[in-house]
Amino acid sequence: MSVLKRPIVTEKMTGLNKQGKYAFEVELKANKLEIGKAIEKMYGVNVESVNTIRTFGKRRSKNINGRIVSGKTPTTKKAIVTVAEGEVIDIYADL
Repeated sequence: MSVLKRPIVTEKMTGLNKQGKYAFEVELKANKLEIGKAIEKMYGVNVESVNTIRTFGKRRSKNINGRIVSGKTPTTKKAIVTVAEGEVIDIYADL
């Protein structure tokens, strides 16, 4: 199974791309070393640092046809990867 799930493309992360920082959603059990090696292997860049963020799931409920349905959003893990100066990750190359 791959460590990387998908790149995160938002307005905030697009602004950080100019600084050489890219965000990815990763597996919950992946550590910083595994994430760095996966990025280097997949995109062929040198990774300087990896910062991780865990976002815990929240309880949600909504009213459907007079009934209350409750559930929980999934817990996710994000990684912000800083690449070496002058290197660029082309996220749209795989499309």
